[in-house]
Amino acid sequence: MRLALREMRRRPARFATAVALLTLIAMLLMLLGGLLDGLIQRSTGAIRAQRADLVTFSATAEKSFLRSRISPVISARVKAVPGVTSVGGIGISQLGARVPGNGPRDLIDVALFGYQQAPKGVPSSPPPAGQAYADSILEDSGVKRGDVLTLGPARTPVRVIGFVDNVSYSGAGTLWSSPQTWREVQNANRPGSSVGPGVFQALVVRSDGNASTVARRVDRATGGSTVTVSRAEAADAIGGVREQRSVFNQIIGVTLVIAVVVVALFFALLTVERIGLYGMLKAIGARSRTLFGGVVVQAVVVALIAAAIGSAFALLLDQTLSPGTIPYQLLPSRLIVSSAALILSAVVGSVFSLRRVLRVDPASAIGRSS
Repeated sequence: MRLALREMRRRPARFATAVALLTLIAMLLMLLGGLLDGLIQRSTGAIRAQRADLVTFSATAEKSFLRSRISPVISARVKAVPGVTSVGGIGISQLGARVPGNGPRDLIDVALFGYQQAPKGVPSSPPPAGQAYADSILEDSGVKRGDVLTLGPARTPVRVIGFVDNVSYSGAGTLWSSPQTWREVQNANRPGSSVGPGVFQALVVRSDGNASTVARRVDRATGGSTVTVSRAEAADAIGGVREQRSVFNQIIGVTLVIAVVVVALFFALLTVERIGLYGMLKAIGARSRTLFGGVVVQAVVVALIAAAIGSAFALLLDQTLSPGTIPYQLLPSRLIVSSAALILSAVVGSVFSLRRVLRVDPASAIGRSS
């Protein structure tokens, strides 16, 4: 292994091609991972930010907020369930919004929330009627504090009184208002889906710690008229989330396969060049596993260098992009997972050189090189 590292120090140009190719792959991995995390955050941030363990839908809604309706009677039953520490209603209206100063047809997509229990980052007390806190990504659409947005075909006015972060929903910026404001907007712009006093689309439920048991109790207490799931499951049920994750994971998988092929071809060619050297090393007592260990070490070092450059690129990109443009989010876990996957791919690729190393015959290899 010391010999392998010494070779890399003395002849770095020999490994430059592999480092360059793996660096490009590492940058692509980081970019794809950041885009995936950004898209998921922009679709599910409003739900993942909820200060609750569980989300309760009506049984026929198929975990869709827009199709779900929870009556005050059902809410009261849920609050009475043992193990439930708090319950808050939530409602969502997805509409187009007109921004002051923009053209009459220049609409932006927003999701207006009416809430009883504030998610992380949103003030605990809902704002007064007709007012709302806005997701900060709406600033890139020209929304400013104090602006009056007119929502939907009814052009219902809602004044922006502040901004909050990381609470997007289904790819759109959000507005956080009182239940009264949400009902007024919903009933004015979606008369076919109007809601009555005290009605919400779902409930966010905090448990005493045993969330799965409390979820079963809630659904029993409501006579099967509800379906209660974890917050993460409710977020994943939002339209398009599973499909986005599946597509990106497949692309990432193909990228890692390319990394395996690149490493395999590079070290296969390198092993051919070293046949004479391996023969001499075997002749003086070096074992095949020692020689192959050197190949693996070199592959790992090449992958580490590529991962470090790729991570630096990802950090720079994260600092450069503004929040409302490309949905890119850099998570420390993504950097770790992508780097580990790249290193593992390099190790797997180097394994293809094992057979050639094992088959090196000292006598024939020395004779061929002399």
